[in-house]
Order: sequence, then C-alpha cells, then structure tokens
Amino acid sequence: MTEKSTALSHLKVLDLTRVRAGPTCCRVLADFGADVIKIEAPQGVDPNAGMSGARHGYDMLNLHRNKRSMTLNLKKPEGRALFLRMVETADVVVENFRPDVKDRLGIGYDDLAAVNPRIILASISGFGQDGPYARRAGFDQIAQGMGGLMGVTGMPGGVPIRAGAAVADSGAGIFAATGILVALAEREKSGKGQWIATSLLEAQIALMDFQAARYLVDGDVPPPAGNDHPYVTPMGVVETADGYLNLGVGGQGQWVAFCNVIDQPELAEHPDYATDTARFAHRGALWDHLRPVFAQRTTADWVLALEAGGVPAGPIYTMDEVFADPQVRHLGMAAPVHHPVRGETALVATPIKMSRTPPSVHASAPDAGAQTDEILAEYGLSPEEVAQLRAAHTI
Repeated sequence: MTEKSTALSHLKVLDLTRVRAGPTCCRVLADFGADVIKIEAPQGVDPNAGMSGARHGYDMLNLHRNKRSMTLNLKKPEGRALFLRMVETADVVVENFRPDVKDRLGIGYDDLAAVNPRIILASISGFGQDGPYARRAGFDQIAQGMGGLMGVTGMPGGVPIRAGAAVADSGAGIFAATGILVALAEREKSGKGQWIATSLLEAQIALMDFQAARYLVDGDVPPPAGNDHPYVTPMGVVETADGYLNLGVGGQGQWVAFCNVIDQPELAEHPDYATDTARFAHRGALWDHLRPVFAQRTTADWVLALEAGGVPAGPIYTMDEVFADPQVRHLGMAAPVHHPVRGETALVATPIKMSRTPPSVHASAPDAGAQTDEILAEYGLSPEEVAQLRAAHTI
C-alpha cells in the first residue's frame, strides 16, 4: 500500500460536504495527509444522500479516498453537542450546505469560533453566502451557464455547450482548498482562525480568466469560437487522415517553422498570413488552405513532424487513450489503490509533485460510518456511550 503523505498530517479536518465541490476541497487536504473525517448523516436523515452516485461507484471512490467516515445527526441536540466537542480540537471545518443551513443547525462560524478561536471554516455555496441568489440551489452546469463558460463554448452560431467536466465544482473546491491553506499560514502569525467562503459562480467567473478580462478591460463580449483560439491562428482542431489533431501555432517564429514542416515555406510570406493580425483576419481562408494538407497524413505522423519542427501539436484522446499515453504513465496519473469491494483499482492522482512530502492515494473511500466507533473512542467516548448514541439514532 502507498504510504500516507506527511505534509498535512498535523491537521484535523471535519468534512461536512456532499456532491462534488466540497469533497474535492477535502480530497486535496486528504491527499496531503490531513486527517479528514467525513461526517455523514445516519441512513434516512439526509434526503440528498447519494447524489455522488453509488457508494462503491467510481465517483465516490475518487472523491472520498484517504478519508475516514463517521455518521452523526446534526439535527439532534446530542449530535450538535458532539460535533462542537470535535471542533474543539479540529483545525478546519468544510461545509457546502445552502448558506442558511449551518446557522439553523447552530454550527455557523461564530458557533465554532466560540469553542475554538483557531478554527477555520470553509464554506462553499452555489452563488455566495449572501446576496439575492444566496439561497438558490446551485449545480455545476448552472454555474457554467451563469459564469460565462457556456457562452463561449460551442460552434459559432450554435447552441451553448457545457464543458465535459465539472469545471465550476472542481474549481470551487480547489479555490476553497487554497483559501484554507492561506488561512492556516496566516494563523501561524495571528493565532486566530477565520471564515473563508467561495462559490461555484465565483469560481467559474475566475476560471474564465482572459475571457472575463477581455470584457472588463476592453468591453468586448467574446463569442463562441468553436475549437479556434479567440485571437491566434492557426490554433485549433484539424482533421487528419485517421482522426483529429490539436494544432497550436502560437507566434511568428512558430508560424515560420510550421510552414517549413508542411513543405510550404512560401506561405510564411504570403501577405494574407505574414503577421499574427493578418492570419487572424483571414482565418477562414487559412484553415481552408490547411485542411487538405493535414488530410494527407495520420495524426501520429503529424505529431512527430510538428514536434521535430518545434511546433506545438497533440492528439485528441478518449480516456482510455489518455491513460495509455507514455507521458501520462510516466507522470503516474493513475494511482493504484485497493478497495474491499472493487478490489485492485486505480484513481486519479493528485497533479502535484513535491520533493520531500508528496501527496499520495493511500486508502480507498470508506463506507458510511466505517470508522464511527474508532473516531469517537479518540474523543474519549466509551463503548457504552457510543451504544447509547447509536440507539438514539444520533450516530
């Protein structure tokens, strides 16, 4: 079994999250060795349970690896009291309820800070902790639409298209993890915790990056450009003899090199294509010129030829091809792990390399409440007290 990372092994994280954004945040911390305790409602208490799919399904296994699980009914006074007892010695609490839920449960930031002034509360919501949309239910695709991603994704003149991955969810989770690490670093100076918050909507807008800045700075509303780059040409997808290729000619030097690779050096000086501005102005005509050229050879042939010429290019993979690629294998992006039901399998590795304290996938996702007794024993509860809590359906 892979050894647990030691980078954050001194931290205890209470994970109240569900679905994707919150679990993504906690997974980052767990992969670096934090003791992440996934606190779940006892069976039948949470009407939204199961939104990440089957317990032993690929999504749950990937989102909740490296964590421990206990059940706790926060709606019961005994459950809330036990949670606050856990907060006393915790470093971080992460939640992604609707903004009003934590206050109704009596576990808002002021409640937590009253028992532990060093606690860091990370809240992830759909639209923010306050404002006119604060209580709306938020999902990734809704944030993709409202954050501008779907407005620039798809073919010109076509319908808006969502991204094929949960960009807003994953982005919010990663931003929340970043905020937690910043708060932990600041706590070393001040000795105080704080409340950090992000949302799917904020994360999606931030991830729009240059497209958002294009509007804010120049007042230009970017349209969908299909597979073409918004302002660089030729950069996009072109069909080859056996599939498709991503081509990226990013500057004047690469343009000249590209023309040599396709055995048309004279094209580099053509008045319609000689500069970045000219190529963009005549983008349609340039692609019309290049399509029959690329149709003559396979994707693999073009990748090798363009690489030799110093021109960025790459194949467009299906997921099986992604993990068969030699560079992906070298990077170790499929992390092996044993699951008691699924057996030997692999999960998506953390994409960060560290020289001394690397992340690891050391444990499979736990079943709900798998470590309840173990965790409560660590807080000094006797077997008799645990049995009483279980009989009262508090755990």
